[in-house]
Amino acid sequence: MKTYKFKTNINCSGCVAGVTPFLNKLEGINWKVDIDNPEKTLTVEGEEISEEEILKAVKKAGFEIESQNS
Repeated sequence: MKTYKFKTNINCSGCVAGVTPFLNKLEGINWKVDIDNPEKTLTVEGEEISEEEILKAVKKAGFEIESQNS
């Protein structure tokens, strides 16, 4: 399973609720946002998902996102 990490501006439970429908449309992934982390880290795990698909979904939801994957 691939794991991706992203720095975001998803910083409260309301923001998580706002991004949820967009990330839930992506098939076969598990995701969570650590809103207690200063970088508001979004972690996504899945087999057949690309980093680009995740970036697009979060941006479409109206949030900033930056890859932390090297």
